Amino acid sequence: MLQRNIVTPALQTPAHLGCLSHLRPTCTRSTWTSVCPRASPAVRRVIRSSLSHKDIGTAPPKQTPSERDTLRLAIPSKGRMAEDTQQLLKDCQLSVYKPNPRQYTAQIPLMPQLEVWFQRASDVVRKLSYGDFDLGIVGLDMFAELSHGDPDLVVVHDALDFGHCHLGLGVPMGGKFVDISTLDQLRSMPEWSESNPLRVVTGYQNVARKFFQEQGFEHVVLLSADGALEAAPLMGSADIILDLVSTGVTLRENNLKELEGGHILWSQGALVANRRALKERPGLLEVVHELIERFEAHLKAGKFYSVLANMRGNSAEEVAQKLLDQPGLSGLQGPTISTVYNKTEDGTIGPCGYFDCTICIPKKQIYAAVKGFRQAGGSGVVVSPITYIFEEEPARWRKLLDTLELEQ
Repeated sequence: MLQRNIVTPALQTPAHLGCLSHLRPTCTRSTWTSVCPRASPAVRRVIRSSLSHKDIGTAPPKQTPSERDTLRLAIPSKGRMAEDTQQLLKDCQLSVYKPNPRQYTAQIPLMPQLEVWFQRASDVVRKLSYGDFDLGIVGLDMFAELSHGDPDLVVVHDALDFGHCHLGLGVPMGGKFVDISTLDQLRSMPEWSESNPLRVVTGYQNVARKFFQEQGFEHVVLLSADGALEAAPLMGSADIILDLVSTGVTLRENNLKELEGGHILWSQGALVANRRALKERPGLLEVVHELIERFEAHLKAGKFYSVLANMRGNSAEEVAQKLLDQPGLSGLQGPTISTVYNKTEDGTIGPCGYFDCTICIPKKQIYAAVKGFRQAGGSGVVVSPITYIFEEEPARWRKLLDTLELEQ
């Protein structure tokens, strides 16, 4: 069976295909050698070391919302994800206040009911599952690896627009892989057998196992490593790697290539939550609603500029027609046009023949829009950034209520 051939040091039989954090390692040295005779002595030493622990332990019991009164948001403590998370919150006027850099807790002054906890990215997901936290911001790759399909974990917002990358396969450019360019070709290579499986080194064991099963691979062994995965094929300790890819430069510099069909999942920052806390912890849904509103409004606004210009015309309708005749000047729902007033020589206030025109333009189209304004007779074109665009109730909020089976 497929499950018997996809093996990790802590996994041998189909009965062990669930969450590995609750299992005891059962693979012995002799068993591993027979499954993967090509494992290098260094790899075997690491495996034997990891197998010396007789009990990995079990997860702590999940808390109930009544065990504490505060609301908790967990965010990454280090790295680019940590920086981008705090920058997003700051851009949404939700700056994190951390008076002591050595502390693991902080506050958001505009949300005094919410505690912010700094954690390793992996612990954000684990402790969210345990009930230690109510909300978390983490990459979708880490969430997919550690959530294990836990029904108590919910993705609230799946596109926070930072930390963009994907999980993909890295395959050597030369040797027996020189003519391999697609996932189908990799699967069909005659080299793979029960005694000579495809060796994949990855830090995403659960995602990898699911991927290779779904793609119909019959002989695969998953190896674990911490960092420098790109060196494993060159060292001979693995055939290919499965890892995060951002630009692909690191792969190419280590003589690795991606395969067509080898993109496993796309990842970026996401807001995730504990389902039971959302339904049972007082005040949490209100906080989540505000977070969704702020994130959605800010992220949408970040794609547009507000463009203002003065235009001559006999009426607002005439000016609107001139703008709408130009491609790309219709804005979100049409231009906003208002009469410009001035003081006349006799001291009275009245129209001066100009109209103020305001539209929202996608950032990528800004220069074309400025030229369109000029062609329509506009002058004094002013371009300004937008902080928020609040529209109707966000679709993600309505989807969350449906997921929780709550009335809107």
